[in-house]
Amino acid sequence: MLLSPLLLSIVAAIYCSMGRPILFRHKRPGKDRKPFNLLKFRTMRAARPGEVWFRSDEERLTRVGRFIRKLSLDELPSLWNVLRGEMSLVGPRPLLMEYLPKYTSEQNRRHEVRPGITGWAQVNGRQRIPFSRRLELDVWYVDHWSLMLDIRILFLTFYGLLKPTGVIPGQDVDEIDDLGLSPDRNLKTRTTEER
Repeated sequence: MLLSPLLLSIVAAIYCSMGRPILFRHKRPGKDRKPFNLLKFRTMRAARPGEVWFRSDEERLTRVGRFIRKLSLDELPSLWNVLRGEMSLVGPRPLLMEYLPKYTSEQNRRHEVRPGITGWAQVNGRQRIPFSRRLELDVWYVDHWSLMLDIRILFLTFYGLLKPTGVIPGQDVDEIDDLGLSPDRNLKTRTTEER
């Protein structure tokens, strides 16, 4: 109820600038790698023929979408995922399903808990740290979970919203993917080997 004026304003801004759909739905791995549909506000136009959806963020991000992402308002619909028990307020951020086969057994431990809207990696560098470090921080969170740690992360998240740092709208995946998790990297390797 408290968020409804903000939510309605965001819905109106998205509808006027991009039309429908208002929400972005994407299958992500949850606790124990069980898939669920993550909900977020849409911030980008649809990919055009020839555009790779996860490599064209910068070109597809709209002006309204950039503003929504900068303030992390695109995450608000994920509260529905929390109410459904698919996510938690705090936990490792749910990444792509395509990454699952590429995790080491240690990195895969991030799925021992429910994914979160915010997490230890998000308050310790967010998009400014590479995937390898994010996954390390996720596993550290799993090993050191406590109610006090969650409260600390929530406090740091709200503080970060007042002074947004580490948010890079339209970030190129190659800037942070030091583990080769991107689906097309495997495709490139396979194509080279076949030649």
